[in-house]
Amino acid sequence: MTTERLEFFDAAAVLFDLDGVITPTAEVHMRAWATMFTELFTARGVQPPYSDADYFEHLDGRPRYDGVASLLASRGIAVPRGEPGDPDDADTVCGIGNRKNAVFSTLLESEGIAAYPGSLAVLDRLGRTGVPVAIVSSSKNAVPVLDAAGLGDRFPVVVDGVVAQDEGLPGKPDPAIFLEGARRLQVDPANAVVVEDATSGVAAGAAGRFGLVVGVDRGAGPTALRDAGADVVVGDLADLLDAQKGAPE
Repeated sequence: MTTERLEFFDAAAVLFDLDGVITPTAEVHMRAWATMFTELFTARGVQPPYSDADYFEHLDGRPRYDGVASLLASRGIAVPRGEPGDPDDADTVCGIGNRKNAVFSTLLESEGIAAYPGSLAVLDRLGRTGVPVAIVSSSKNAVPVLDAAGLGDRFPVVVDGVVAQDEGLPGKPDPAIFLEGARRLQVDPANAVVVEDATSGVAAGAAGRFGLVVGVDRGAGPTALRDAGADVVVGDLADLLDAQKGAPE
C-alpha cells in the first residue's frame, strides 16, 4: 500500500460487484446453494455434507457452472458439463447449476431484496460528484436483482454473466469482465476502482491493474481479501464515507 494509490472518491469511475456489495443477494445465493447441494449430496450419500465453507471456497464470485464443477470435483463427483440450456433436473454441471438458479429465483420473488444502506449512501455521494458507476458481476441474475431492488436506473453499464457468455469473456478471477466494464465506461483501469466481496473478484481487480481494489468483508475474511489483492478492506461501504467526513464535496 502506497501513498500514491488512487483515492476512492477521486476515481474516474467505480465498478461494483453486485451480490454482497450493493445488495445482500449473496445471502440469498448462499441459501439457494445450500438448499440445492444439501439435497443433492443427501440423495447421493456424499460426505462430507455441504457447508458454508464450500460456498466461500468453490462458489463465491465464480460463474455458476464453474462453481458447480469445482465443488463437485472436491467431492470426487464426475458428471458431464452439459449445455446452459439443460433442464434443471439434468444430471449435468449445467443442469445442477440451473437447479440452483430455480431455487434462487423462487427466493428472490417471494422475499424481494433491498440494497445495503451504506452502499446506497456511497452511490448517492458518487452521483452527486458525477463519478460514473457500473455493475460487474458473474451472476446471470444481475438485471432482475437490480430491478427488484429498485436500482435499475442507477447503473448505465452492467457487465454480468449474460454479457460474459455472449461475448465469450472468462469469469473471475480473470479480469476480463472488469476490463470490459472499464471499456464501456471509457475509462483507464488505472484511474478506476473495483469493489468486491469475493476473493476471486478481488483477484480479478488486482490482475486488471485497477487503481484501487476495495474488499468488502461479508464473510470471506480481511486476511483472505488482502491476500487476494485488496488495497483496502472495509466491513461496509459506509466506512468509506466515514473516512471522508469533512472532505469537500
